[in-house]
Amino acid sequence: QVQLVESGGGLVQTGGSLRLSCAHSGRTFGSTTMAWFRQAPGKEREFVAGITWTGGSTYYADSVKGRFTISRDNAKNTVYLQMNSLKPEDTAVYYCAATRVIASRNRYQYDSWGQGTQVTVSS
Repeated sequence: QVQLVESGGGLVQTGGSLRLSCAHSGRTFGSTTMAWFRQAPGKEREFVAGITWTGGSTYYADSVKGRFTISRDNAKNTVYLQMNSLKPEDTAVYYCAATRVIASRNRYQYDSWGQGTQVTVSS
């Protein structure tokens, strides 16, 4: 079983920055793809960014490309999401997730989820 704990959410003004963290424990981290998803009120949960743990390949949703950066720290078993140039439409609960599927964007392929952290961007 994989345990994921997110932190770092909060309230920020348009154009500001936040860094989310996801601490991972449980199964072998090296065989896992990690990703961030988000869910705004009344909307479906959507893919934001992902990273393959072994190779460190990253991939992003078009809506955040160039503004968000996903990274990982193997020694700390932690994945990060640096969010810059935030917009009101980025407001959502952000979830960290893990899967054994390489580079998946499909939320249904993720079998471990954190509790979520709220990000609110004011205009």
